[in-house]
Amino acid sequence: MRLSADKAMKPSKDTGQSAPPVQDRAWLWILGLAIAIPSVVYFAIRAAAVSHNSDITALSVTVTVVLLGAVSAILLYRAGEQAAVSQAEQEAATANAELLTRISAERDRFAALVDHMPAGCIETDQEGRLIYANQTLADWLGCGPSELTDGSRRLDDILTPFKASDDEESASIDTSSDIVELEVVLLGVGGEVLHAQFSQTLVQAPGEPAYARAVIWNAKPVDDDQLDDVTGFKRLFEASPISLVLVGGDGRIIETSRTFRSLISDSETTVQGQPFIEVVDEANRGSVEQLIAQTLEQAGHQPAINVRIGPLGDTIATLSASRLDGVNGEQAGVMLHLADTTEQKNLELQFAQSQKMQAVGQLAGGIAHDFNNLLTAMIGFCDLLLLRHQAGDPSFADLMQIKQNANRAASLVRQLLAFSRRQTLQPKVLALTDVLADLTNLLRRLIGENIELNMVHSRNLGLVKVDQGQMEQVIINLAVNARDAMAGGGKLTIRTSNLTHDAKDKTRPKLLAPGDYVLIEVGDSGTGIEKDLQGKIFEPFFSTKEVGAGTGLGLSTVYGIVKQTGGYVFVESEPGEGANFSIYLPRYIAPPDAVAEIPAPAKTPATQDLTGKGTILLVEDEDGVRVFGARALRNKGYTVIEANSGEAALAVMDSFDGDIDLLITDVVMPQMDGATLIERVRADHPDFKVILISGYAEDSFRERLAATEDVTFLPKPFSLIQLAGVVKTVIEA
Repeated sequence: MRLSADKAMKPSKDTGQSAPPVQDRAWLWILGLAIAIPSVVYFAIRAAAVSHNSDITALSVTVTVVLLGAVSAILLYRAGEQAAVSQAEQEAATANAELLTRISAERDRFAALVDHMPAGCIETDQEGRLIYANQTLADWLGCGPSELTDGSRRLDDILTPFKASDDEESASIDTSSDIVELEVVLLGVGGEVLHAQFSQTLVQAPGEPAYARAVIWNAKPVDDDQLDDVTGFKRLFEASPISLVLVGGDGRIIETSRTFRSLISDSETTVQGQPFIEVVDEANRGSVEQLIAQTLEQAGHQPAINVRIGPLGDTIATLSASRLDGVNGEQAGVMLHLADTTEQKNLELQFAQSQKMQAVGQLAGGIAHDFNNLLTAMIGFCDLLLLRHQAGDPSFADLMQIKQNANRAASLVRQLLAFSRRQTLQPKVLALTDVLADLTNLLRRLIGENIELNMVHSRNLGLVKVDQGQMEQVIINLAVNARDAMAGGGKLTIRTSNLTHDAKDKTRPKLLAPGDYVLIEVGDSGTGIEKDLQGKIFEPFFSTKEVGAGTGLGLSTVYGIVKQTGGYVFVESEPGEGANFSIYLPRYIAPPDAVAEIPAPAKTPATQDLTGKGTILLVEDEDGVRVFGARALRNKGYTVIEANSGEAALAVMDSFDGDIDLLITDVVMPQMDGATLIERVRADHPDFKVILISGYAEDSFRERLAATEDVTFLPKPFSLIQLAGVVKTVIEA
């Protein structure tokens, strides 16, 4: 320990005899003047009197007496002043001596306190040599303080950092930096081994070399068995698969496990001593402080919380805490347990996004179903009016405008159904290279001359089972989206390849199920997509384009078609670096017992004879659709019986005396749906002919029908010609 109080208190004057004090020399001058001045005055008066022949005796005596009185008064005043000054100096010297004695005593007391305090104190220079050691440390090591500070001992000679495992490399303590707390092993002169805590502070005064002061406490002698126990505990602590952090009552990190250090990508020396909340994301610091405070106040485990940690806050962990008490209830700190849940939380977020997309899809599908009913009535009654208002009629142009706009609305509804995965698909086995080859010319016209189109196909590309028209729509939508992102020109690349994905492959998206796929990648060199928007681009009506520049259904249609086909679509993009959409389609492998699919009804030419005969039971809960269908079929020569529900249809069949040739029923109806109605009817009439009409996709009800059910499906909205054509085909079959 360094003390520098000596210079502050020293005597102000030297008491030697080499020269008289300044006050003594001043008195000699005064005494000389007291003798000289009256003598000079007396002789001057006498000389004047002789020259004027006057009697000067009385005058000279008077003057001399006056002068001697004045000089005596001055001498008496100065004598009193000198006596006062001498007394003050003597008192100051006495006080100074007493202060020095007290400082010396306090310094001795402080030195004795440091020497015998219940902790070891050391001071080292820049090279690690010991320049001070107190008596406590010397007693622990079995030697005297002078033996430690004779210049031959270094810090590494008396202690080493504690090693948790044998495979850890031995390290020396850095004396050029602060160390908040470190476990060390003290090595005594006689072979003693002590386990202790070590804390170090670097001190450097301006213009002076730096030196380190350290305190060693909680030193406990241990034998080999005890040391093995401590080492074993440290090994368990370090090897724990859950991150462990020991913090003190002030919230500062005392000790960390290896798992925690790897979790935050940091080293032990930089995090120890820091407040734990500094490694926690700022948004979670308040809840962490509250958790630690509650744990210190209450025994037992506290409810876990989710926090983000790490320099970027990109690691998510579940944090729980428990209080650690020392001997006799002395509080030692809080043990924090952190379980890395980053992957789990990311999957939960992706699942939540998937659920949200599904909910939006269900909403869109329900809206599309209702719109299909409305559009069926609009298009149907428009067709009935066109039968009476042929070309050349003043109303013909207006009716055609109504029908064209209704068809445009039907196209938008089909896009909603595509997103909700409720549209009717007609999948067939295809080679994607052929599909893309047929699309090449169309794509070049769509993207323009300032964008370069490249197609790269893998050899022996696998087959896929998809709806060709819908898959073409997927490619066209992605190409148009890429074109809009490259207003100044660029490059559009469409690449195909085979891919076999397993769970061990971490380079692919986590939601991609293991299996064999045909991969289609559509990449552009456009503006890219910001990270916070990538989770929204597949939502319907979401668009980053200007108002009126798009419907916001392009990418949502892609998402719906790919999902309904059983595939996956993902996007990778960085702002300014373009975007790459990856479509994973299941590779088709024909099953050995494949069953021929029910062919879709062929489109009926407008010039075909659509008249016919027979009795038809039309079941539809939507009045507009039912009225239009009945009128249209009656105009073609059929007898139509109407029913607004499944129960009403069964009642009609029971009470009708004649034969019913065909049942046309809606799928979604209150109480009894179309599928249930078919089962009830065919229980008594197995060969009854049926046409199902619906605004939903065929797949939504196909699984409810037996594999042998011969049912024809007509999707809404349909026109008069389409309805009459399908009816005639089924009745005559």
